[in-house]
Amino acid sequence: MGTIRLVVQADDLGMCRAVNEGIGLAITEGIVTQTSVMAAAPCFAEGAALVRRLGVTTGLHGTLTCEWRHLRWAPLSAGPSLRRGDGTMHATVEDAAASVDPVDAAAELSQQAARARACGLAPAYVDCHMGISVPSAFAAVCDELGVRFIYRGVEPHHDFTSLYVLSMASADDLGARTAQFVEWLERLGDGVHFVLSHPAVASAELRALTDPDDANAVWAEPWRVADLATLTDPAVREVVERRGIELVSVDEL
Repeated sequence: MGTIRLVVQADDLGMCRAVNEGIGLAITEGIVTQTSVMAAAPCFAEGAALVRRLGVTTGLHGTLTCEWRHLRWAPLSAGPSLRRGDGTMHATVEDAAASVDPVDAAAELSQQAARARACGLAPAYVDCHMGISVPSAFAAVCDELGVRFIYRGVEPHHDFTSLYVLSMASADDLGARTAQFVEWLERLGDGVHFVLSHPAVASAELRALTDPDDANAVWAEPWRVADLATLTDPAVREVVERRGIELVSVDEL
């Protein structure tokens, strides 16, 4: 008999309290199997304590950018190329790729890995916040931790039969997100499949991340709240159990 295995990842642990709370619910009441942690972000210590209590697999969400207008975080290390004029990280992957010295980037990701471990975590993989701006730096921290990168573009990386980005599904009709995800689960064949999500609870904190007319405002609250609703929906759990889909993290592969 064949086996359908599903890795369900929640990104951005530590970004803010609403994200930490949402990821906790997506683990305890939903189907999330692992979470990517942002060691440079403001609420990382709280998030790390949460996932230690839950005993969930974590990965290092290598962070060289900060996309929000009003929530700004700075690098942990001293590399000058990591910073904009206000001392915080670059706002886009493109800006980081054009500005960040690979030596500075490698030192920063190493520092983030060190903070994660100092907070009691043992990252089982590495991925990136927003995108791969400095591939060599992500490869270096993978080597340091002895783990693989999640996505293609950095070696070594995990290979998945399929990849589903829940956070961007039915972007124009968030009410249809759960139904669309259930349909995808119904069609899954044998193999190891991967779901990327960004759950969070609805809150004024999320709405304060950026201005309503900013291009990335949908990433502040609407898409994250919709992700949490889908991940914890009984219809999702029903199809997972009925089809015998095995929920796993990458350290179980």
